[in-house]
Amino acid sequence: MGKGRLLIETTVAQEALPLEGVFVRVFSDNYNFNQIYSTNAEGKVGLIELPAPDRSLSLDQSNEEMPYSVINVELIKNDYTERLIYDVQVFDGETSLLQIEMMPNEENVVPNETTVIPRALLMDEDVLRPEAPILRDTFTLLDQVPVSLRILHPVIIPEKIRVHLGRPSSSARNVSVSFIDYIKNVASSEIYPTWPKESLRANILAQISLALNRVYTEWYPSQGYNFDITNSTAYDQYYVHGRNIFESVSEVVDDIFNNYIRKINTIDPYYAEYCDGKQATCPGMKQWGTVDLANRGYNSYEILRHYYGNDIEIAQTDRIEGIAGSYPGMALRRGTRSDSVAIIQNQLNRIAINYPNITPIYPVDGVFGEQTENSVKIFQRQFNLTADGIVGNATWYKINYIYVAVKKLAELGSEGIVDREIGEYPGFSIRRGDRNVYVQEIQFFLQSITEFTDEIPSIKIDGNFGKSTEAAVIAFQRWVGIPADGIVGRVTWNRLVSVYKNIQNVSPPTVTPLPYPGTALRVGSRGEDVRLVQEALNQVNGNNALSVDGIFGSATERAVRNFQSQNGLSVDGVVGNATWTALFAQFAAVQRILPIAYSEENFKLYDFIFSNYNNLIYNIQNANYNLGD
Repeated sequence: MGKGRLLIETTVAQEALPLEGVFVRVFSDNYNFNQIYSTNAEGKVGLIELPAPDRSLSLDQSNEEMPYSVINVELIKNDYTERLIYDVQVFDGETSLLQIEMMPNEENVVPNETTVIPRALLMDEDVLRPEAPILRDTFTLLDQVPVSLRILHPVIIPEKIRVHLGRPSSSARNVSVSFIDYIKNVASSEIYPTWPKESLRANILAQISLALNRVYTEWYPSQGYNFDITNSTAYDQYYVHGRNIFESVSEVVDDIFNNYIRKINTIDPYYAEYCDGKQATCPGMKQWGTVDLANRGYNSYEILRHYYGNDIEIAQTDRIEGIAGSYPGMALRRGTRSDSVAIIQNQLNRIAINYPNITPIYPVDGVFGEQTENSVKIFQRQFNLTADGIVGNATWYKINYIYVAVKKLAELGSEGIVDREIGEYPGFSIRRGDRNVYVQEIQFFLQSITEFTDEIPSIKIDGNFGKSTEAAVIAFQRWVGIPADGIVGRVTWNRLVSVYKNIQNVSPPTVTPLPYPGTALRVGSRGEDVRLVQEALNQVNGNNALSVDGIFGSATERAVRNFQSQNGLSVDGVVGNATWTALFAQFAAVQRILPIAYSEENFKLYDFIFSNYNNLIYNIQNANYNLGD
């Protein structure tokens, strides 16, 4: 039999002021131990020594006995709510800290509050994380609940975390606690304080990362819940409100609370799934296994890499602050220009990989134009939202939720959020069979270039590197004189981006709408004005359905009526002032985005000059200098 220590601290609730003169009774179930104490001016009762089973039991995975003793604590003070805590855990050689907030009595307040700390630590099936966590069923939930997620940039440590004391849909109450205190509580509830320090550090880093993942993705608030995390191990981590914590755990948490796990080259906290490895198994970290690895000389980082792979790293943030909802506070609609629009464009592009009916948006420029509006409408129809093309609160969070779901940010197999600008080489080759946003970018670059040359076939931007995309890549490689293997490695990628940027420096001419000729055109009219109307209708409709012959016949009348109907004009088949003005305004807009008819020779010359600009300027300046001599 060994001995442990119990330290009791009392404060006034929500004020953090020490509370002197609290009557404290410490007693065992059989009353073999029954002592009375009083808190001092610091609100503390000095260290109390208590018997405890030998610490070796808590280090033996095969042990089936309870490796700690339990003690009960009663706290009474006039004008304060009485507190009664059952089953405070005491380990051999460890100091158990019981920090109690005493609530001043008010009307309609329960005269006493009782807390029962579960006796089973990692031994009770009800509190063990299951083999298949609820997160694995993400896609079965998409069409059942109106949920969403946000993405916070950068990662922050929340001052407070809101914990729901039960399963998500239960009627249990919420508590708001400091993030540090939350982690200390979880660690004291899920692991033994007697474990080797490197084992403690590895487990606590996983617990921090899992909690920060919940905060970062706003998993529960996005589903309409008013909390950040639950204490149900079927969903999250074990938190026991009001329980004791352990000094050894507290010291580690104080040292590393602002550290977390992430995948290399990503910014989001990693969903570090774990289980005890004794009564429950999972693909992630085995808590009992960390003890064995620590005893074999592994440090905490090596333990984490053993379970989560060599592509993880420990990140740190010094930002500790409150968190607010990610919704920008105002609806995004046609004409809006902001970073929030760019976020939505990026997220819709990634979603389009899994939902091909959603049209990707390029370029990602933060401008809410027609292309963005159309993609938003398709998304809204896909997920049963009002298809108005406006990103209000519901659509914003739904887009964020689906984005997190398709990237699996809240799962062990997370893709992670890569800190990368559009157009930057992703670091690996892309080839036929790939489906990702990098393929979308390649397709966008290629499609933009096809407007300037017939050498490269037109392709669809769908994120799928299929036969047509491969053929376009090979054509581009031949066109610029690099090895034509159909694979987009660093050289091909950089050349694509370079040529695309060259194109962006070529501005199409301004097109102004034609003025109304002054005479209405109708069936039987003939002449140049009729020909202009026929050509404009073909361009606006994106086809060549009408013969451009200058004769206003029945086919032209039908096309005019159709245009009038689609644009809210009086449907009479006559091209008067209103119809003419609307038609040629759209015609001018179409002309502004049509490809510029540069010859391939001129474009190649322009490309050469742009690519060699610095050398040319140097040579010109050097030549002028020599001439001056």
